[in-house]
Amino acid sequence: MDTPNTLQEAILYFSDSDRCLALMVQTRWPDGVVKCPTCGSDKVRFLATRRLWECKAKHPKRQFSAKVGTVFEDSPIGLDKWFTAAWMVANCKNGVSSYEIHRALKVTQKTAWFMDHRIRLAMRSGTFEKVAGEFEVDESFIGGAARFMHKDKKAKITGTGGTGKAVVMGLLDRKTKKIRLRHIPDTSGPTLQGFVREYVQGGSYIFSDAWRSYNGLSADYVHQVIDHAESYVQGNVHTNTIENFWSLLKRGLKGTYIAVEPFHLSRYLDEQAFRYNERKNDDGGRFREVLNGLAGRRLTYQKLTGKDETVPV
Repeated sequence: MDTPNTLQEAILYFSDSDRCLALMVQTRWPDGVVKCPTCGSDKVRFLATRRLWECKAKHPKRQFSAKVGTVFEDSPIGLDKWFTAAWMVANCKNGVSSYEIHRALKVTQKTAWFMDHRIRLAMRSGTFEKVAGEFEVDESFIGGAARFMHKDKKAKITGTGGTGKAVVMGLLDRKTKKIRLRHIPDTSGPTLQGFVREYVQGGSYIFSDAWRSYNGLSADYVHQVIDHAESYVQGNVHTNTIENFWSLLKRGLKGTYIAVEPFHLSRYLDEQAFRYNERKNDDGGRFREVLNGLAGRRLTYQKLTGKDETVPV
């Protein structure tokens, strides 16, 4: 079915609850056959008064909604508000804060924060296969600048500018212009090189700065280094593209979210990487890509806040 392509179309589209439900059904069951999420049977009937389905087989949880099996599962929030929030998160260039969603949708800020993170989960890229080509690799530190800290906190800082900050590793494919990000524990050689070897086929071109932890990549790749103490570009040897991404990432984190806990950083990285990778798409296209990531994922509040450690978030 057709989906909106502009904000004006989206407002009109999401105001129709039947249309929202039809879109959710198409997202949840792309082949058009509604199946019971418990037993997999397609022998179900629609309960129009409750907007639920009921499986004809006898088993627990016979009744289910279109949200079951998606990031919206167990949410009392209507699909009209969910789709509006997804549209905002997907298309606001520097991100949208939970307070903005709280004001726009008339939900509590706590609910809006939870919605934000569930939508970010839908933005997470799936598993990647190893690819060949030309790649820029770099790492960046996420955290407050010492000059803005209270003097008591500033006095505790020792070492380089990255002390006490979260570390993010980035790998940018020059051919597709898409980036992959990961929150990593340190900038050691095994960590940085392990990330590269996980996603890049041997024999590919790797461009990095002169940080010593990248030494050793030349054994498997054509590793070319740009020493920023001497220059920033030598022919096609540079890391300018990925460094441009770091400015976009930090602009969103500092300007929109202000402060991000390291425990939640990976989901903010998923969000920014999604918008960067889909930057050539239009608003409607980005929204449809979010819909494609709804099914098969779930994030409870206990997992989000770290109270349930049985399943990683």
